[in-house]
Amino acid sequence: MLNLNSITARLGGQTILDGATASLPARSRVGIVGRNGAGKSTLLKIIAGEMDLDDGSVETPRNTRIGYVAQEAPGGTATPFEMVLAADEERVELLARAEQVTDATDIADVHERLNMIDAHGAPARASRILAGLGFDEEAQHQPMSSFSGGWRMRVSLAGLLFSRPDLLLLDEPSNHLDLEASLWLESFLKTYPASMVIVSHERDLLNNVADHILHVQGGKITLYTGGYDAFERQRSERLNQIEAMRRSQEDKRAKLQAYVDRWRYKAHTAKQAQSRMKALDRMEPIAAAMEDPTLRFDFPNPDELRPPLIVADDAAVGYVADTPILSKLNFRIDPDDRIAFLGRNGNGKTTLARLLAGQLEPMAGGMTASGKLRVGYFAQHQVEELIADDTPLQHMARLLGDAKPGVVRSQLGRFGFSGEKVHLEVRKLSGGERARLALALITRDAPHILILDEPTNHLDVDAREALVQALNAFEGAVVVVSHDRHLLEMTADRLVLIDAGRAEEFAGSLDDYRDQLLGRGEKKPSAAVEEKKVKRGNKKDERRAAAQERERTKHLRDAVRAAEKGMAMLTEQRTEVDRAMFDPDSASKTYQGKSTADLMKLRGEVEKKLERAEAVWLEASEALEGLSAS
Repeated sequence: MLNLNSITARLGGQTILDGATASLPARSRVGIVGRNGAGKSTLLKIIAGEMDLDDGSVETPRNTRIGYVAQEAPGGTATPFEMVLAADEERVELLARAEQVTDATDIADVHERLNMIDAHGAPARASRILAGLGFDEEAQHQPMSSFSGGWRMRVSLAGLLFSRPDLLLLDEPSNHLDLEASLWLESFLKTYPASMVIVSHERDLLNNVADHILHVQGGKITLYTGGYDAFERQRSERLNQIEAMRRSQEDKRAKLQAYVDRWRYKAHTAKQAQSRMKALDRMEPIAAAMEDPTLRFDFPNPDELRPPLIVADDAAVGYVADTPILSKLNFRIDPDDRIAFLGRNGNGKTTLARLLAGQLEPMAGGMTASGKLRVGYFAQHQVEELIADDTPLQHMARLLGDAKPGVVRSQLGRFGFSGEKVHLEVRKLSGGERARLALALITRDAPHILILDEPTNHLDVDAREALVQALNAFEGAVVVVSHDRHLLEMTADRLVLIDAGRAEEFAGSLDDYRDQLLGRGEKKPSAAVEEKKVKRGNKKDERRAAAQERERTKHLRDAVRAAEKGMAMLTEQRTEVDRAMFDPDSASKTYQGKSTADLMKLRGEVEKKLERAEAVWLEASEALEGLSAS
């Protein structure tokens, strides 16, 4: 059992955890979740003994071996295979002792312990773990210095899994993994024989591996039983209960206050009123159970284009002349397509995404795209290249050029940036907020196709779910590369496998692909594939039906959008007139020098126009709702 006793931790004077308490059952598999910045990684470091507490304590059973991945990626001339074998310190020590001891009893003891920990099977086990994390036989024996930071972190993870600690601590283990390695890791962890605590934003991993969820929020921690879906249900019920209690308390406060206000100065009821005043003072207010209102993704819908959007005819693409990474590319993308690229890192997923985005030209064959096609392409480097000293407003205004301030703010508002948030420097934004800003920037012109390369890397679970819902509401085409299986399952109805220099349609489902990777299925899709193909076909039919519905309601949706645009402009004009009346120095040139009487008259005219626009908007909205319902 792992006990967290009233732990308090501060960083830079800010309290991250405040009297947090929980008891984690023995041999449990606990997933730690919470919004970015809530303190998940801090909590894991405290359990690992990597960070000192300001107050409280952490209790673990005696002699518990705790395994935790260091944040520094290993380097040097040692190979991944050697690094992983060295991670089991007991085995290394026993092998060294076996060569030194001479006493027969000591030799017997050493070899007995070596047999108990299966020391002789360790090389094969190390090789299997490295292979599961994407290292082929050749890569396992190359020096660490030849790998990038992400691949070195995979070696650290492999070493941790190989060492088999009593308490395994993992901080977002799939961050540096592709989908294939993530699926292998999930399968490995499901059979891990000891206790485990994982910080993760992967819904499927938390559902399939964790049997408890520890939610970190507001400096406190709450333990829930079950996987992530069970946690969401329990949390929703708890939030509803808190909200009901809060409303009940507000009603009670209102009644008490009404009694006090009415009777406190009457002689015969003064004592009762005093008693109720004391009851009011003792009543602890229950905070409203509010979700983050800035957690928002809303992709602007494009104007309609005739299919196909893009056609490739025996195309090839690469970076070095006469050396294509992918060849014989034959495909077509339509406005209602939802496509996921599968394949290990390095097979060409990003290369194909860049070809579709127009960042690479075909080296052979042909590729045609609609002349009016607009593409929104998201990649991780765009998040890293945001200007740290600039604000979201400056970034968007620079790209939108002569656009009015209302248009700039409107696009930022679609992604949760409003109020003072638009003036906050990028350096002060969280990783998730920067990702949302990058998505807002690449969709500023309402693209017909979204190409998203690992869009979830900086997003927590709630943000990922909001992204899923926004992608499903988007009326254009979507191509996505991601290691988040939940995102792929919820948004994609076509799977394209990129392997051995080809990109070909995968006939099965993600489950079939997982079974094939883990050796649990045939090379060809399973017998249930035909049924799944029918389901995907039905899903596509549903999308076509939805497209026909959009066409049927297009005139009303256009009217609603036009009315909303008019209302926004009139509201902005009214604000400018008010500023001219009450703060003339900051007024725009249009209204400077006008008399108060003229400004009041103008304001009245704007109000009337705004009322008419609202009436038009309301009528069109009701008509649209009625038509959709029918």
